[in-house]
Amino acid sequence: MRYGLVIFDSDGVLVDSEPISNRVLAGYLTELGHPTTYEESLRDYMGGAMHRIHDVVLERSGERLPADFDVTFHGRVFEAFRRELEPVVGVGEVLGKLAVEGVPYCVASSGSHERIRVGLTKTGLFGRFGEECIFSSQDVGRGKPAPDLFLHAARVMGVVPERCVVVEDSVLGVRAAVAAGMDVYGFTALTPAAELAEAGATGLFTGMAELPGLLQ
Repeated sequence: MRYGLVIFDSDGVLVDSEPISNRVLAGYLTELGHPTTYEESLRDYMGGAMHRIHDVVLERSGERLPADFDVTFHGRVFEAFRRELEPVVGVGEVLGKLAVEGVPYCVASSGSHERIRVGLTKTGLFGRFGEECIFSSQDVGRGKPAPDLFLHAARVMGVVPERCVVVEDSVLGVRAAVAAGMDVYGFTALTPAAELAEAGATGLFTGMAELPGLLQ
């Protein structure tokens, strides 16, 4: 293995949460008077931290979202997660292979610590990581596409950026990894391959079974 640390995004990479959360987000924004389709939610917000939603809505409409927006949104998302959420197909096998080979890995997500833990617990993946290997944009203040989160994860895990590889499924996440000086492989399940490539992805894959070969 040529990498000293594999950094996984959570939403859409470890847990199949993006369809759920973006459906909820589009519906809630529309309910608040900011008409948003599911496709627009994926395009504008996928991979970003919560502050991005506030920033984009304010920039476009001149209006601020309600003070309780984050709490209400997360409540709706977590309820849906507990009913519907599943792990991304094949990711358990990838994590198992890394563990057998002794390759350190962690998760670094734009989502809150609570969101990451709810997702990993519901899908049975939490035990694959543990508290010391979970990083959130809450830890650094600036979410993706800023490199801060990935650099923080690498620093805590004790691996220089040049020896890290990121597994991402969003344009914002790919840009963050590139800015951090890390290789990044783009998962094309929800984001067009051309967009991830344009953002600077080192390589692309369509299913988790392909990933171990890319990491060698």
